[in-house]
Amino acid sequence: MSKPLVLSILLNAHTPFADCSSGVRSPEEQWFFQALSETYIPLLEVFDRLDRDHVPFRLAFSLSPVLCQMLKDEVLLRRYLEYTDCQIEFGKQELDRTRSSPELSALASLFYDRAVDKRFLFTERYGSDILNVLDHYQKQGRVELLNTAATHAFLPLYAGYPEAIHAQFEAAIASHRFYFGRIPQGFWLPELGWSGELDRYLRAYNFSYTVVSTHGALLGSSELLKGSFYPIKTASQVLILIQDFYAYQDICESEKGCRFSPVFRDHYQDVGYELPAESVKHFLGSNGSRAQTGYKYWDLSGKRVQKHPYDPLKASEQVRIHARSFLEARIERLARASAYMDESPISLCAYEADTFGRFWYEGPEFLEALFREGAKCGEIRFMNPAEYIFKQNVSTFQTSLPEFSSWGDNGYAEMWLDASNDWMYRHVVRALERMVELAERFPNDSGLKERALNQAAREILLVQASDWPRMLYKREWTEHARHQIETALRNFTTIYEALGSNYISTEWLTNLERRHNLFPGINYRIFRRKR
Repeated sequence: MSKPLVLSILLNAHTPFADCSSGVRSPEEQWFFQALSETYIPLLEVFDRLDRDHVPFRLAFSLSPVLCQMLKDEVLLRRYLEYTDCQIEFGKQELDRTRSSPELSALASLFYDRAVDKRFLFTERYGSDILNVLDHYQKQGRVELLNTAATHAFLPLYAGYPEAIHAQFEAAIASHRFYFGRIPQGFWLPELGWSGELDRYLRAYNFSYTVVSTHGALLGSSELLKGSFYPIKTASQVLILIQDFYAYQDICESEKGCRFSPVFRDHYQDVGYELPAESVKHFLGSNGSRAQTGYKYWDLSGKRVQKHPYDPLKASEQVRIHARSFLEARIERLARASAYMDESPISLCAYEADTFGRFWYEGPEFLEALFREGAKCGEIRFMNPAEYIFKQNVSTFQTSLPEFSSWGDNGYAEMWLDASNDWMYRHVVRALERMVELAERFPNDSGLKERALNQAAREILLVQASDWPRMLYKREWTEHARHQIETALRNFTTIYEALGSNYISTEWLTNLERRHNLFPGINYRIFRRKR
């Protein structure tokens, strides 16, 4: 029997923490609503259709603890339904506005119907509980869920501060156990941020495997005889899968990846930026800025100079072509590698989940077409990472320690540490040292003081999130990102000084707990030094 060629799809699902206490829609809230409507619900629809048609599929998700909590937050989910109601009402307005243009009217009707469908699916079919549905498919063996750092921190920058790494791991493990009742085999390193120091933490917390970038693995301590087509292991027996660089490029490479096909819908050309403010008032951001409505009528062919109406039928046909092409490219590369291997080669295709839906409207349809094409092809098997690893003989894994790396711009750390954001780290490190001091000074406190210490731990975890420095680097929402960093630091400092003076405002603390309500069961002692 010939060796199977293995394809594994892994999506990193994360959105920044949304503080919805003000009643005004924040950028993070907007992004969460868009991801829920355009990525998570459509992907579940894909799973349902494939399951109904008995099409075998496998998909792995890294679910950030921040996202898990947001998907369970009753206030946030109520506001999501208000958001979908706004989309539905806006759709009625668009049906009337586009009546004189048959092409645009048909698209308005399509997007209106989708908004109605998504509301029904979310509330009725999925019971407003996305995590429960994912867990259902996990128990069926179709979906694998990985853990990741508590607040999606770029861990290599904190490798010199073991208390920070321990806290990120321990809060994440507690969160995953709370939502899914188990600890997963795999740990996703946020932003694929790897440094050699992380090896011992993965081993200490009993994670079987992680994933690193192609260049990080290939530039590691040993020359890899099987390239990126086979796992490796570290000296401490942590197993490492290697991202398929070409699979990522084939979809996401700027302007050349298949998601940028001219017939696909333009993500950025939303009528929320075009119509009078009064017409889109329910979608305006917290500072009155324009936001997306979900009604996007133009394809990518005009390059935003001469607009062309989006054609869903053409887009669907192109999706099938791209899915076949993508699958053929993976089979060709795996077959060539297989000729030099005794084992089954794997192509690990790792992406941001938002690539499929939120930023690429046709993305979920692409994945469905890929699984359907794969089912007709006897040359390839879809497997989740853990499923593949535990079918292999670990003794055949080459021992190597990958090089410092990430999947950020240019492959290292500049996205999270350059002139745009380096100012924050001296403040974050100082606050982190103070948090460790507090955890050591108050090891057994309870009552109001324990609440304050737990909230201080939340603020420290929150300020470590990779989202804010990334925004600063990309010069997107820079004032907002800086505000989020400074607010978390200010909150922590207020608690630190209050504990020093032995006076804590109960009203202020209660309000902060309501706003920054991450990790309800957190224990500040995760920041204590390990003996």
